Amino acid sequence: MSHDQATVAEEEYLQTIFWLQEVELPITGANIARAMQLSAPTVHEMVARLEADGYVHRKPDKSWEFTQHGAEQAEQIVRRHRLIERFLTDVLDIPWDDVHEQAELMEHAMSPLMEEKMLAAIGNAKTCPHGHPIDPADRITGVPLSDCEVGAKITILRFENEAEDLLHYLKATGVEPGQEGEIVSVDDEEVTYRSLSDTHTLSRSSGETVSVLADPSPPPRTALPEQLVLAKERYGR
Repeated sequence: MSHDQATVAEEEYLQTIFWLQEVELPITGANIARAMQLSAPTVHEMVARLEADGYVHRKPDKSWEFTQHGAEQAEQIVRRHRLIERFLTDVLDIPWDDVHEQAELMEHAMSPLMEEKMLAAIGNAKTCPHGHPIDPADRITGVPLSDCEVGAKITILRFENEAEDLLHYLKATGVEPGQEGEIVSVDDEEVTYRSLSDTHTLSRSSGETVSVLADPSPPPRTALPEQLVLAKERYGR
């Protein structure tokens, strides 16, 4: 049976599952639990509810995937969240490292009229302030900053993990979506790049969560960075 409107709790799970799908991480109960910092039994109970309500179904390998209805609902929720973040930064002048939590407080009660007004207010902005496309279909594939070689020319695309402490750290380091630069050094502990205005040094683990366009591009990974799900996930609490 399919439900037209998800509950607030279901929306938070749909956001998390959408994010796992977006960064190409397996949609398993373990990954959902780690991302949302919840126990396995709690996650199992809610995912079973999502299945009963027609949002997801279980694959033969025991992972989960969206139904068409679930994918549509999740995309709407994610789009709304990113729109609110852009509105908070561009119109209300809230720093981009503070808007994620604020958007979570607003997104579940946003009316179509409010969404229309926010869209008009942000003009032609296409991404949230952390670099994610407001329309998820516009997502550009990137590579982790930490994978780039010395001398590579880079453009910062987005921050894949929006945990509040991590956003504060990235802002303090001077990293910004859209920023261009060149890799200066990479080792087991840190990655450093030079932009037009400054030199930026990040811990390697933080660099794993920053997606960039790179020339030359590093070879594809066989496994995705664990840091994507170690900290508080991008949408839940």
